[in-house]
Amino acid sequence: MIWAGFIFGLVGSFHCVGMCGPIAMSLPFVGSTGWRYYAGRLLYNSGRIVTYASLGALAGAFGESLQMAGLQQTVSILSGILILLLLVLPAMLKGKSAGIPGTDMIMTWVRKKLGYYFQKNSLGSLFMVGLLNGLLPCGFVYIALAGAISAPSITGAMLYMTLFGLGTFPLMFLVSLSGKLISLRMRSMFNRTVPYVGMTLAILFIVRGLGLGIPYLSPKVEETTAHKTEMSCCTKPEVAKAE
Repeated sequence: MIWAGFIFGLVGSFHCVGMCGPIAMSLPFVGSTGWRYYAGRLLYNSGRIVTYASLGALAGAFGESLQMAGLQQTVSILSGILILLLLVLPAMLKGKSAGIPGTDMIMTWVRKKLGYYFQKNSLGSLFMVGLLNGLLPCGFVYIALAGAISAPSITGAMLYMTLFGLGTFPLMFLVSLSGKLISLRMRSMFNRTVPYVGMTLAILFIVRGLGLGIPYLSPKVEETTAHKTEMSCCTKPEVAKAE
């Protein structure tokens, strides 16, 4: 399921173009030609991926705490339901943060820092722009984080979100070089596929949590108690004696 993050990021990266494209296309020039120009665009996108991985660690910590309570399958089902809710509720997809205490203050700080680093003419500033860009409200990222909650560990959740970021990388890198490569019609066409991909992802998580006994897709979790283990050990001598 971890590779589902990469697929979701790759297919839905056109959504990133619509939301974060203006930032990518207006990145400051740190050398108009040569390696510094391309390095700056790579650092910007690397910053985004680092932020996604960090957010994945937080989601993984939350999911791991639930899994330690013996709720592994429940966590997977809840992740699927949460993804469906994020798809159904338009306000959440638009990244509206009204009503969440302290969120407006955080977003104001992020935008202020973005403006500050945009004025800097260094490769490090482009990396910082990418880091901050990853913190901007985005329903697409929230859907990915909902899936990361059901990862088997904090490391798994970080890997899931890293792969998600790598999935968005190719297209976002091209846009940072020249936004004209992606037509508005093409963006609109692929944006319409995002809800369907998200719905497929949600169904996969729910089916996985149901434990239907389908190899790899929905493996059945067998609970082994101390009593059962003891019984299985005791039956072998009896069979041998009968023979």
